[in-house]
Amino acid sequence: MDVIAELPVISQPLPLCAPLVDHLARRMRGEMEAKLAALDLRPRHLVTLTLLRDLGEAGQTDLAATLQIDRTNLVGLLNELEASELIERRRSPQDRRRHTVAITTQGRERLARAEFALAAVEADVLAALEPRQRAELYALLQQVERSSAADCVKPALPADC
Repeated sequence: MDVIAELPVISQPLPLCAPLVDHLARRMRGEMEAKLAALDLRPRHLVTLTLLRDLGEAGQTDLAATLQIDRTNLVGLLNELEASELIERRRSPQDRRRHTVAITTQGRERLARAEFALAAVEADVLAALEPRQRAELYALLQQVERSSAADCVKPALPADC
């Protein structure tokens, strides 16, 4: 016999957010990936282009660290973006052994089209909410994210551990 079925119900738990958030995130991600694919982009391209637009230019090593990906994987990602003429790599004037990466005009234009398409996906998925409610949802999600990010910052272990 199931032990849980035998337990008396004293109080009902609060509704769980995780399954609902997961469902909405999957729906949004699926629709977003379809919109990006129509623009010949993938989510990792979008993140990289956004970062380069915001930074202006970045060294490959710094970019790998910021994106939290291995430098070898970064080279493949940059090759894809460069083949589509969305970024360009240049030798660093300070150190000719290093490369800097910058978004191109074509990259900015494709990113703008992607962001417009993704805003439409978000508007569709969140259509049941009024603008004020969307702003409140965004603020609440930011609050949770800030709290979660702060929990992830832990001091490094001593080298002898």
